Amino acid sequence: SGFKQLNLSPNDRVAAFIPNIPEAVIGMLAATSIGALWSSCSPDFGTEGVCDRFSQIEPKLLITVDSYSYNGKNIDLTDKVKEIVNRIPSIENVIVISKESISDNFPDSKFISWDNFVDNHATQISFEQLPFDHPVYIMYSSGTTGKPKCIVHGAGGTLLQHFKEHHLHTNITRDDTVFYFTTTGWMMWNWLVSGLQVGCTIYLYDGSPLYPKTGMLWEAAETDKITVFGTSPKYLSVCHERKLIPKNSSDLTNLRVILSTGSPLSDENFDYVYDNIKKDVQLASISGGTDIISCFMLGNSILPVYKGEIQCRGLGMKVETFDDKGLSVNNQVGELVCTAPFPSMPVHFWNDEDNKKYYSAYFEHFPGVWRHGDYIKITENDGVIVYGRSDATLNPGGVRIGTAEIYAPLEAIDEIADSIVIGHQEGSDVEIILFLMLTKGLNLTEELKKKVRKKIGEKTSPRHVPSRIIQVKDIPVTINGKKVELTVAKVVSGKNIQNREALANPESLEEYENILKTADI
Repeated sequence: SGFKQLNLSPNDRVAAFIPNIPEAVIGMLAATSIGALWSSCSPDFGTEGVCDRFSQIEPKLLITVDSYSYNGKNIDLTDKVKEIVNRIPSIENVIVISKESISDNFPDSKFISWDNFVDNHATQISFEQLPFDHPVYIMYSSGTTGKPKCIVHGAGGTLLQHFKEHHLHTNITRDDTVFYFTTTGWMMWNWLVSGLQVGCTIYLYDGSPLYPKTGMLWEAAETDKITVFGTSPKYLSVCHERKLIPKNSSDLTNLRVILSTGSPLSDENFDYVYDNIKKDVQLASISGGTDIISCFMLGNSILPVYKGEIQCRGLGMKVETFDDKGLSVNNQVGELVCTAPFPSMPVHFWNDEDNKKYYSAYFEHFPGVWRHGDYIKITENDGVIVYGRSDATLNPGGVRIGTAEIYAPLEAIDEIADSIVIGHQEGSDVEIILFLMLTKGLNLTEELKKKVRKKIGEKTSPRHVPSRIIQVKDIPVTINGKKVELTVAKVVSGKNIQNREALANPESLEEYENILKTADI
């Protein structure tokens, strides 16, 4: 009702600069009920990152908070919000969620308090009847190679796909409580909220997963009887590094599924879950992407779990592996392709005349076939192993190596806190360079280098062993926590990176700019 009073209509855009709080879900449901398009960024995005995204779609309305908390600190957003509004002229009204009066910080009449806005005595809820493919969400590519692509998803395809993944693949029912650690800037937020259509309770969490202590999310799983627990390999690795044993500190009787996405799960992650969290839990690695707002490969409650593998391909998803010649292969590493249409393909990109960018992004490499950009193998178990992004594939001596193949052995080395690996052109060949962020207080020694090379060689092959190993202070990642191998490779090669705002820690790139000249290697 409030939106309609502000003359919001079907096809208008509502942008949200908001944490993972109930108002985000409420705002999305209200906007989409009248046919408006919803697009959100989390408050940890920088001003440039927000404007790069929202300015392209010209939102009529912005929903925002004036502050948020992380690691026990309150972060004020007043100046950032004002700058965003000033830089995006299409924004006519701003709804501000605040614990206090907003009149002092936002005296302009276009700023409206959330509490006043929803106090409109509405008694009726109406839902616009719109076509199956009517746009519902605008998502964004990472934007590490330029302005983010604006990916438009349709309501029918998104909800149908999510219903399948929740109800059939994850066996979620009305009796479940589903949690996923996510921000509103990641597609897993949209995926989590769709759980409402099967009638389950969704559990929202905002802030650091490690504050005020490492095991707090497992304690929440006990207290609030979470049955489906969504996380990432990074979180599981941190719990492992800190020697946390949740099964000893929390009663996880109700927990039946652990979901993980964001990067491939290592063998060590599987061992940690079954040894230290719960013996009879279903550990389901899931993989898809923002482009499809869903999964190509995910779990199945009636199939066995094999260490290191995603259980199966999605129902109705004609996922195959193509070799360089475009031939379908099994039990062989190659490109992830989908050879038939599926419900959650984007309906279009925003401002993409004649769908040129759309077709270039997915159908140019193998004409008429969706190429996703992941490097995978379909195993003899009919499961799937993901080896990383195909555009970040390493090619030493002409042998294709997925970056995940190198990351996996490092999980077992306690001295390593994080890592990133790149291919660097050296003469006519490519050399593998491994950057290591070590556990606090440690320095990279010749002994540790030997240990790393030995572990990688034992678990993979001599081809995988890096020619250079360099210690760094930080690993560059996107705001959603994904490593940016291509960006690091470009910086190391002396190329300029324009859109650093797409990173969670853009300052980390400075260390890599002249690193091959200065590092003790």
